[in-house]
Amino acid sequence: MAPTYKNVHNRFKLNGLSFSREELKEVGYSLVKEGEDYEKSIGDFLLDWLSDTSTLQVKTSGSTGTPKLINLQKQLMVNSAMATGDFFKTSVGNSALLCLPCDYIAGKMMLVRAMILGWALDYVQPTSQPLATTSKTYDFAAMVPMQLSASLDKMDQIKTLIVGGAPITHGLREMIKDIRTNVYETYGMTETVTHVAAKKLTTGLGPSPGPIQSSFKALPNITFSKDQRGCLVINAPHLNIEKVETNDIVDLCSDTEFQWLGRYDHIVNSGAIKLIPEQIETKLSPILDTRFFTIGMEDSDLGNKLVLIVEGENDEEAILKKIHSSSVLEKYEIPKRVYTLDRFSETANGKVLRHKNLERVLLDHHKD
Repeated sequence: MAPTYKNVHNRFKLNGLSFSREELKEVGYSLVKEGEDYEKSIGDFLLDWLSDTSTLQVKTSGSTGTPKLINLQKQLMVNSAMATGDFFKTSVGNSALLCLPCDYIAGKMMLVRAMILGWALDYVQPTSQPLATTSKTYDFAAMVPMQLSASLDKMDQIKTLIVGGAPITHGLREMIKDIRTNVYETYGMTETVTHVAAKKLTTGLGPSPGPIQSSFKALPNITFSKDQRGCLVINAPHLNIEKVETNDIVDLCSDTEFQWLGRYDHIVNSGAIKLIPEQIETKLSPILDTRFFTIGMEDSDLGNKLVLIVEGENDEEAILKKIHSSSVLEKYEIPKRVYTLDRFSETANGKVLRHKNLERVLLDHHKD
């Protein structure tokens, strides 16, 4: 019989203990009443999940717009969990670590996967160094790039790791490519019930060793196409998703595989030349050793001009000179100006808020 949201797998464990559905409700009540803040969000979700309603509200991250609440059908979350289990070849009884906040879909889905697939799930406080308080080894975990970066010396504790929520920098990719963990970058959003595709970043070991991949591959029962803008269209019947258009510009390799190029809403139309900031940033990554991004700024001659915004105390002219001398960019891709900010504004999971940071630059520049 196919799993449903009304059932909890009899092999599911939470922090080493087994619970019936009713006992798990008591755990939820206890966490809400007596737990730390991060435990209260776990308790809240358990109570929502174990209630009699067939839907629940989930908060979007707000990385591409204003955060909002959306209703998700619990059974679709179950279907997503099953697809994850199939794609990553997980097994009943696998150990897993929850180190993401349960305020958002990524953390919630770790609990759903464990309850549906029969995992032994441990949770820890969702800090930047989630492995600092545990020496156990886990079959499966999910992190944001900031957590992965701060946990490189303890990655042997994780066999398979999925990473999402924010872009993975060139430098981090280089640091992880030879580690033994199977690390996957994921593609998805709250509306698609987390990831619908994944890309392998390490050769890895364990149940799914293989070459590093340059493109995202679809999870089971998901297909892709492109719209007239060149943006990804997702089709996932098991998630009640039929031809959902995204703002992600892609190179479609097949109906189950794509290369991500950038965001349509980030395109800079400069003097009738369309520039994709993310592609320019990929070229710049090997020569810049701090966080940065490129973005369009209004210009009376070009309409929009491409500028580079860099985090930290840096010499703006020296950076621009370094770019000119490196030959990594075509002439029309070279930023017209470099700006610096002491620290970027970002989402809770470390995704840089481009337009908010641009507003800060414009405000600082206006003061000057």
